[in-house]
Amino acid sequence: MKLNELKPAPGATRKRKRVGRGNSSGKGGTAGRGHKGQKSRSGSSIPAWFEGGQMPLVRRVPKRGPRRIAHKRLEYDVVNIKSLNIFEDELEVNPELLREAGIIKRKNALIKILGDGELDKRLNVRAHRFSKSAIEKIVAKGGTAEVI
Repeated sequence: MKLNELKPAPGATRKRKRVGRGNSSGKGGTAGRGHKGQKSRSGSSIPAWFEGGQMPLVRRVPKRGPRRIAHKRLEYDVVNIKSLNIFEDELEVNPELLREAGIIKRKNALIKILGDGELDKRLNVRAHRFSKSAIEKIVAKGGTAEVI
């Protein structure tokens, strides 16, 4: 056995200091907590973000950007006009029919028809919203666009 083979290395481990066990222990009196103050008291636990009563950083920093309330915003399932070509001529296309055809997935979704693509059939479309180009294309083919 050699000195460099000793495990753990000599001086690497040390007994922990027992605090509050009298003055001769080296940590008597205040037990290493200093005099007075919040951290010297028993049962004190301060969150990492606490700034001692100073105005917190998250409240000091200027706020930017929109602060919309998400639950008030209406969300629409979008259907492009080219996907309506699967239906027969002179048919009334409504949300139930779109759901049965698998074009939209959600059950009680609001539907908006957009004007992407070309419409080949004459259809009467009922939906919650329409884009201007979608209305123009539906009417141009002789159909109607009715807002529910």
